[in-house]
Amino acid sequence: MAELRKGTRITGAERDKLAAELRKKYEGGQSIRLLAESSGRSYGFVHRILSESGTTLRGRGGATRGTKKKTP
Repeated sequence: MAELRKGTRITGAERDKLAAELRKKYEGGQSIRLLAESSGRSYGFVHRILSESGTTLRGRGGATRGTKKKTP
């Protein structure tokens, strides 16, 4: 993927092509942060373009806060 100049407006077919590339890589396991870094765009831009393309975004992962299990 070619690095895009930061702040360059991407529209039309070029945006659709970029969305397809990012979606394929995201669904292949890459993180939004890694995609943002490799494309030269912000995290927010990549997140938005993935959402617009209908991609199901993964959860953040890590530990979740829940109720403490009681031991008998």
